[in-house]
Amino acid sequence: MMTLSSPMIAAAPEFEVCNPFSGARIGQLPETSDSEILATVLRARQAAAAFRASMPYERRALLDRLADLVVRDREILAQMICAEMGKTITEARNESRRAVNTLRLSGEAVSFLDGEVLNCAVIEGGVDRHAAITYVPTGTVAAITPFNYPLNLLCHKLGPAIAAGNAVVVKPSPKAPFAAEHLVQLTQEAGFPRDLVQIVHGGAAAATALACAPIDLLSFTGGPVAGLALKRASGLVRCLMELGGNDPLFVLPDADLEAAAATAIGHRYEIAGQSCAAVKKLYVHETVRDAFTEILLNKVAQHRFGDPSSDDTQMGPVIDAPAAQEIMARLDEAKLLGARLLTGGTRDGNLIAPTVIDDVPLDAKLIADETFGPVLAIRPFRNLDTAMAEINSSDFGLQAGVFSNDHAAIRKLSRGLQVGGVMINEGPDFRAEHVPFGGIKRSGLGREGVRIALREMSETRVVID
Repeated sequence: MMTLSSPMIAAAPEFEVCNPFSGARIGQLPETSDSEILATVLRARQAAAAFRASMPYERRALLDRLADLVVRDREILAQMICAEMGKTITEARNESRRAVNTLRLSGEAVSFLDGEVLNCAVIEGGVDRHAAITYVPTGTVAAITPFNYPLNLLCHKLGPAIAAGNAVVVKPSPKAPFAAEHLVQLTQEAGFPRDLVQIVHGGAAAATALACAPIDLLSFTGGPVAGLALKRASGLVRCLMELGGNDPLFVLPDADLEAAAATAIGHRYEIAGQSCAAVKKLYVHETVRDAFTEILLNKVAQHRFGDPSSDDTQMGPVIDAPAAQEIMARLDEAKLLGARLLTGGTRDGNLIAPTVIDDVPLDAKLIADETFGPVLAIRPFRNLDTAMAEINSSDFGLQAGVFSNDHAAIRKLSRGLQVGGVMINEGPDFRAEHVPFGGIKRSGLGREGVRIALREMSETRVVID
């Protein structure tokens, strides 16, 4: 029992996490104070100093054991993701599966840190020496993750960081922290060294405190405003940032319209449109506009949305009420500017009906900026150069999709679009875990994707002898 002479220790403030669909309280977690964040990073630095001497096969074994535990707990993790984020249970199970792949690929990727040897006498006057180029751990990685993929995006940071020999301090989104909390607990069960992977909790203040702490690399996924603030806070620390996109899908005259419509729906309505690379703008050629729109609307009418915990549901809610309000405000503005609502556009709590809106003007916020919501915005076009110029005028440049078998058009778009990736006969949201992923301009800095992230999270060392 506390005596009168004992100092009062204030309990850490806590934040609640609620189910976006039902509003039911899932649980609560304490916010981590600035001083504890600093202490956590200092412990991580000690762990990193010891772990940098680990062998690649040891790191691979750790990641394989962690992947095995995720397989064991995949349904637990899926139920957590469904409850805290509102992702359908089918989508949540798919995220658990992808997380296993990301961890296993991270373990396998240690073989790509093999370096090279360069001869210094390749020019006249050069010296008879050789330069050995190797890759060494960078140290302590701060991994700040968003709500939309709370497990797999963490694995995309944690996996390569561990494979490269680093320590990791995780700060998940306070909107969806429990899957991350569980994964960090699994690292201990997998036998990770003490303090090698730790977790802190909180919102923007906690993220800033982590960025200001003595970390060696900041890996952040979120919005460009927050990203710029964290980059400024972190100073000269190297930053890897995925900051969103405003991604187009081109449907050209020779496109497979059925496949293009199914992909547009699958990529935009997945997790209620809350994906960085989801189809934000549908550029449909005038010659196929009517036929494509008819196919699209027929498919949208069959798209089942509602309770994300049901196996039959194809789309759940957006993350919270402010997000839903913003989507509806942007739809209203677009209609005032002349856009035509073709279907959807209704809201029930955080659940927004799958929406298609046509003739959206360029100055409407719905497509001028990234919109996180289940809205397919159509921009009909006739001239490919004009449409491409519209895309390139955007502040974002993440990915683009193209449905066509016209080699000349594909070549023009793949060379001319100012984006990080162009997906042919696929949507812009397509991603393979080991392939580089990221964008240009306000879409981010550096690349994720297991193999390239491993290099990004390592330091290049040169020894000349």
